[in-house]
Amino acid sequence: MAYARQSSPLFFRVMRCAIDTPARYDRGMDVHKRIALIAHDNCKPGLIDWARYNRGTLAKHELFATGTTGSLLTGELGLRVTPFLSGPLGGDQQVGAAIAEGRLDFVIFFWDPLAPHPHDVDVKALLRIAVVYNVPIACNRSTADFILSSPLMERAYSPIATTAA
Repeated sequence: MAYARQSSPLFFRVMRCAIDTPARYDRGMDVHKRIALIAHDNCKPGLIDWARYNRGTLAKHELFATGTTGSLLTGELGLRVTPFLSGPLGGDQQVGAAIAEGRLDFVIFFWDPLAPHPHDVDVKALLRIAVVYNVPIACNRSTADFILSSPLMERAYSPIATTAA
């Protein structure tokens, strides 16, 4: 317990530093976005339905997905989807690494915050890394609709602000 108290201020200083680092905020996006699609088991039907409805828009971009979600999307949409591992087997971590390395532009992640998940720490880490690197992440259909229907989807994007507020 004493270790956690002593390490917490350091953790928050490191995270604050990561958030304040301009390099995290100056990433632009090309016209063709690199989109990660993830869904927990009971949210997969909703993501598949959403993706089917938005197939035309998604077809213009490069798609990535974790495990079963990727297989389902490929089968339902007939689009090329670059696979990551299943979320609990390291896929969420692979998506986080791709964000940190600048290989993804945004994430659509239909997750169930009310269900227990054995890889919950990986889910939280993925959400955290998306915020640290200023990568849009939609965690429900409404947010995914807003992101995908944004006029910014049709053109290259550069952030207006280059530092944290």
